[in-house]
Amino acid sequence: MVLEIKNISKNFGGISALTNVTFSVGEGEIFGLIGPNGAGKTTMFNMITNLFSPTSGEITFADETVTGVKPHLITEKGICRTFQNIRLFPQMTSLENVMVGGHCRIKSGVFSSVIRTKAQRNEEGRLRETAKELLELVGLSDEIKTAAENLAYGQQRRLEIARALASNPKLLLLDEPAAGMNETETASLFDLIKKIQARGITILIIEHDMPLVMKLCDRIMVLNFGKKLAEGTPLEIQNNQAVIEAYLGSEEDEESA
Repeated sequence: MVLEIKNISKNFGGISALTNVTFSVGEGEIFGLIGPNGAGKTTMFNMITNLFSPTSGEITFADETVTGVKPHLITEKGICRTFQNIRLFPQMTSLENVMVGGHCRIKSGVFSSVIRTKAQRNEEGRLRETAKELLELVGLSDEIKTAAENLAYGQQRRLEIARALASNPKLLLLDEPAAGMNETETASLFDLIKKIQARGITILIIEHDMPLVMKLCDRIMVLNFGKKLAEGTPLEIQNNQAVIEAYLGSEEDEESA
């Protein structure tokens, strides 16, 4: 398994955001993480990338325990993410934004960068070419010189994915990548994520667009009130009564309303 989450819990004061959640993600898999608002999905992403340290439990990536490892080291190990709220550098060009994502792989130090050694220039050139290739992958090759703030919303979403890919991840975490997209943009996103999977990258995705999730994911886990409710194939999740009730409410709920 690429990622193993073992009995992860997270408490904020007296509030339990996650309680003893366990699941694993296989190599090359697209694994969906779904649940109602407030279920703890983004908190789980924050645990994996150690923006928050878990209260208890263990996280293993590529057979190495990464619980509590500093976020920049998590990226170096091969985990990268996008955010629910787009976090681009608005006044930088598309190319510059993607190149920023690849700087964690640059070996040249501050001194080499200041005096512009040949090795540093070569590294920068390779990074620039990689960034151009990634912009082509996400359909933004015509927007290389465009400032991020001048891109359409759907383009900004794809740019953020390109920037994450520039870090050369083994595991890509996508936090609601289809949020705010129209039907055409969502279809384009589906194709992009499948292309990323074809490059050998494992994907863990949070998403509220159920048709997209059911079509895209190999397996899905459902969170509800911070606890694991169900896990299985898209078909198994669609037919799970507990999941249906979590999203739509039970007959008893309707009768008491």
